[in-house]
Amino acid sequence: MKIRHVLTQSVTFLVMVVALLVLVPEGIMLVTGVKTPAMAVLSESMEPGIKKGDMVFVHNMSNEPFRLGEIILFKVDGFEHPVVHRVIKVHENRDTGEIRILTKGDNNLVDDRFLYASGQLWLQPHDIIGRVAGYLPYAGWPTVFISVSYKVSLFLLMKDVAEWSKHYYSRSILGNNVTAADSYGLSP
Repeated sequence: MKIRHVLTQSVTFLVMVVALLVLVPEGIMLVTGVKTPAMAVLSESMEPGIKKGDMVFVHNMSNEPFRLGEIILFKVDGFEHPVVHRVIKVHENRDTGEIRILTKGDNNLVDDRFLYASGQLWLQPHDIIGRVAGYLPYAGWPTVFISVSYKVSLFLLMKDVAEWSKHYYSRSILGNNVTAADSYGLSP
């Protein structure tokens, strides 16, 4: 009887954990209107206000027009991570209702046109993921650390492969007979 009780409690606990892992993110997504409502800042472009390693919280439930000075999260073709920058210009075409937005990082000397897709001079509302509602200092450092560690590991792996191929290629160019044992570092 005791084993059955322990198993029932264990299964109930696992079901609750799985439900929380599925339902909480879905609930937050419904409340904020954003697929990823929290993002780690990976660069110094918004310093001194928002620093590298801070966690920003994003929402997209406002129908208000974009305003100068507002901080937004937007996606850029070719970039893995979205960008958090400040709106510095908003242009609305009164005839068509088209809205165009220009952004800039607080710590950058120039606007973001160099970040946008080739030939793109303005962001449009469909490029914007959401508006930054607040931030939590230092909360994004685990993400920054993982991102940097991954890049360093990838670089070291690529360096090792390049060294190996250079060594292998130079031996075959010199006319040395390279055997399978040589390839695997085995002595004949």
